[in-house]
Amino acid sequence: MDYTTLGRTGLRVSVMGLGCGGWSRLGQSYGNTDEQSVAVVQRALDLGVTFFDTAEAYGTEAVLGRGLKGTARDQVVISTKKSTWTEGGEPISADAVAPALEQSLRQLAMDYVDVYHLHGLRRAHYEHALSELVPELVRLRDQGKLRFIGVTEAFGSDTTHETLRRAVQDDCWDAVMVGLNLLNQSARERVLSAAREKNIGVLVMFAVRHALTSRELVREAVQRIQAQGFADPGAIAEGEDLSFLLRDGGAASLTDAAYRFARYEPGVHVVLSGTGSVDHLEENAASLARPPLPPEDIERLQRMFRGVDQLSGD
Repeated sequence: MDYTTLGRTGLRVSVMGLGCGGWSRLGQSYGNTDEQSVAVVQRALDLGVTFFDTAEAYGTEAVLGRGLKGTARDQVVISTKKSTWTEGGEPISADAVAPALEQSLRQLAMDYVDVYHLHGLRRAHYEHALSELVPELVRLRDQGKLRFIGVTEAFGSDTTHETLRRAVQDDCWDAVMVGLNLLNQSARERVLSAAREKNIGVLVMFAVRHALTSRELVREAVQRIQAQGFADPGAIAEGEDLSFLLRDGGAASLTDAAYRFARYEPGVHVVLSGTGSVDHLEENAASLARPPLPPEDIERLQRMFRGVDQLSGD
């Protein structure tokens, strides 16, 4: 496992983070027992993972806490999140933040979290969050309940990064969580460049999603990109399935290529990998430990998908 410093937080973290949300939620979403999910957390520890990300909305804080029981608190970095809108779609009030954090701490069985994010913040709610919620986060930080303040985008609906493009203009965010993958690389110029200038910690989600799990699904995604005019004419060959990546000296699989592409993007610190399977966890860890893709493959991918920002990969 490789390690890096999470931007200006100074936290030493593994470049692979165990994501406890996504479609899997440690396998809880498709029938894993708590014991099976705990086994994934504990195998991640064995592999050298030190960064763990969850959220109140995922329902996995308690099982993550169980998986980390007995691990020295200063040996892991814990990230969790507060949802930012009510069931009616209105932005939450500042009064909702402290009780939510206290509940997360109870679920995790911890006294503090290292990074506490506003989760899936909508662009329309950003100014409210900045004026009302951030001061409350600062107050909780001063109490020692959290160490650093973060914000995550809702990449599934905000594929052009409207929220984080605004957020990286401000100085209050110690970390951001951004969607980035082979098919949508738009975060490179819209988020990562500014984050690098401010030394903001960058966590990548959506490095591998449904569209990148098979050549057939990649082909379908590329066809949609072409049919809707998202790509420059001639930039992507008809029927492209990214099979050029799969060769000796290249990637072992599309998943392997996708993780390595995100891992070595300048400005990225942690790539999140979510699974409920120990075998898949081990495969993903192996990919994130491999060297970058060949330069010619990276250049070709950048050329093919430049200008594409209308899909997330789901």
